[in-house]
Amino acid sequence: MLKFVDLLSGEIKLILLRKSGEFEMKTVLIILGLVIAVTSLFAGDLDAYMLYNTSGEEIDYNEMISALQDADIVLFGEMHDNPIAHWLELEVSKSLYEVVGEKLVLGAEMFEADNQLIMDEYLQGFIKTNHFEENVRLWNNYGTDYKPLVEFAVENNLNFVATNIPRRYANMVARGGFESLEQLSDEAKMFIAPLPLSYFPEADCYKQMMGMTGMPGKMHAGNLPKAQASKDATMAYFISRNLKEDDLFLHFNGRYHSDNHESIILYLNEFAPQRKVMTISTSLNENMAIPEEDKGIADFIIVVPESMTRTY
Repeated sequence: MLKFVDLLSGEIKLILLRKSGEFEMKTVLIILGLVIAVTSLFAGDLDAYMLYNTSGEEIDYNEMISALQDADIVLFGEMHDNPIAHWLELEVSKSLYEVVGEKLVLGAEMFEADNQLIMDEYLQGFIKTNHFEENVRLWNNYGTDYKPLVEFAVENNLNFVATNIPRRYANMVARGGFESLEQLSDEAKMFIAPLPLSYFPEADCYKQMMGMTGMPGKMHAGNLPKAQASKDATMAYFISRNLKEDDLFLHFNGRYHSDNHESIILYLNEFAPQRKVMTISTSLNENMAIPEEDKGIADFIIVVPESMTRTY
């Protein structure tokens, strides 16, 4: 990759070659000193991230974008407090929009399905920003991390899908299992994947949650993975429901909802079995080498320094 210092050094060297007869030696020495100073300043440049394929081979951003163009669904697995992941979510959105235009559909775990009407009203310009933000159940880091994605959709006339199960219903599952959802009205069930929900208790993403203790209130550890599954199933359902034939759906979710091609993907296999799904995950490592345990967790893995500032 061409660095700024290389460009600057080359430009100054070119000037010196062209006009060396016009410069006094003192001027030449001053310019050479400037080159050395700038070179020293930028020699310690720090990379904000490294990008790897599923085999752990380093690749560049454009290689990833080229591959993602062939997908029907891209699940971008973020770390919720990681600013590099959030920045890249916007950049990937821009890059894919340049390729597929208005066939790009955005969606996110961070918005719940019963807020879709308000989201649509905002996307269509019917309501003002303050009314949208006052009425949608926004995450605390919305302003810095997710608002740029919503505004990108507004500016480019893109659909943005609120895919997640309303949190009150996920809480019902955590307390009473899947059966508790059957008590809901038909209207309430419109915001959940069709009942009864499938469940994959042997999937690692759910088995790892079984041993959790210290659950608050009436929640039971055995129901915690079911609550997670209710989110995964609902996100997969609304992704598939809002995906037309030639669309590319870019979905933002926590990495644990898509790592190892489980979670959401288990349900996409049910709701959209013919669709090609690709995944991105985010990892931390101080020297930005891909951790051995993260090889294979996604089609592409973004590795960010552990010392990177968090958004909250």
